Amino acid sequence: MRRDRIAIAYDCLFPHSTGGGERVYRSYAEHLQHRGIDVDYFTTRQWPADEAPAQDAFTVIPVTGALRLYDEKGVRRTSAALAYAWGLFRFLLRRRREYRAIIVSGLPILNVFAARAALAGSGTRIVVDYLEVWGRAQWIEYAGRVTGTVAWALQRIAVRLTPIATCHSQLTATQLQREGLRGRLAISPGLIDGDSPNRFSPEAASPPYAVYAGRHIPDKRVEVIPAAIAAAREQIPDLRLVILGSGPSTSAVDDAITAVNGEAWTEREGFVSQERLDEIMAGAALLVNPSRREGYGLVVVEASAHGTPVVLVSDPGNAATELIEAGVNGYIADSTSPSDLGDTIVRAVRGGTTLRRSARSWYESAITTRTVARTVDGILTELGSPPDPQRTADDHRAETPEGST
Repeated sequence: MRRDRIAIAYDCLFPHSTGGGERVYRSYAEHLQHRGIDVDYFTTRQWPADEAPAQDAFTVIPVTGALRLYDEKGVRRTSAALAYAWGLFRFLLRRRREYRAIIVSGLPILNVFAARAALAGSGTRIVVDYLEVWGRAQWIEYAGRVTGTVAWALQRIAVRLTPIATCHSQLTATQLQREGLRGRLAISPGLIDGDSPNRFSPEAASPPYAVYAGRHIPDKRVEVIPAAIAAAREQIPDLRLVILGSGPSTSAVDDAITAVNGEAWTEREGFVSQERLDEIMAGAALLVNPSRREGYGLVVVEASAHGTPVVLVSDPGNAATELIEAGVNGYIADSTSPSDLGDTIVRAVRGGTTLRRSARSWYESAITTRTVARTVDGILTELGSPPDPQRTADDHRAETPEGST
């Protein structure tokens, strides 16, 4: 007999690994569980073999052993994607009638084929959640001509096989339609969670500093920041830079700091605890993220929660720009050139208390409408079972920060 149980399939699990996708799918699991639905989370083993994963309200099931997901350039390894998809297929095949539905991440795309093959004819509903969808040129740039072309072709097939698709930006919705989506499409209202930081200070620290927080990979373009800060310092001489995180591009970032003699005004802390991240974010004059591609842009939400304005860079693959209201919670630079990005950074710093208060107001408005709870409501509605109003109301109250209006 099929139980009221929903599965989530993603090869990473927060907090064992960090990133936007990990946070999103953990939030899905927690909100579904809160609504009285049992949840199994299929992932890879990301904890020591002789230990159990951290205890959660939902059930964590490793369908493979530990995998090295990325190569030295920060590109997802094909062998790891195949291994996870094979593990997911085998597990679902054995338990194909135990789930009412499964939410499958479309990253990597092989997950979609594994779920469709294992669950064919079982009656289990499949929802594919697309954090991002790329065109052929993006795939080739990311993975090379041969691998990129194959990945793009598989993505097109998977999109056409998707019965219910969810995504989190108009950019991704347009790309899904371009890639031939035939199934139903639900665009989520947002991904703000109750765990979003909400420490707010109307004044930034003195002297002012810009912060970058995240992985150092080519698409993030972290290495352009030091030259932009150097340009901004011509107008704001005491401006400093804090770069958090690390990754394959870290050496390029360090070289960029050296190239502008930025050692004296740049701090590098690597990855830090959530408490330390909140502290740094709350004091920053701005957060700068020159990424060329984002599927949603949780960093905009997290910074705005602190009243910290955000500077992004315009790019066709950057859906995070959809969250920026110029002069309200940040600005969008035209390019990554030191002059363009540097001038935009200066505008954000000089916005001062007024910009910080409006960024916080943007967050307080967004957290009532752009939430994970409402996104989960939409998924349940697509599955034909509207959420329980009382549980939904409880979730929405939990997501509203204390003192917001």
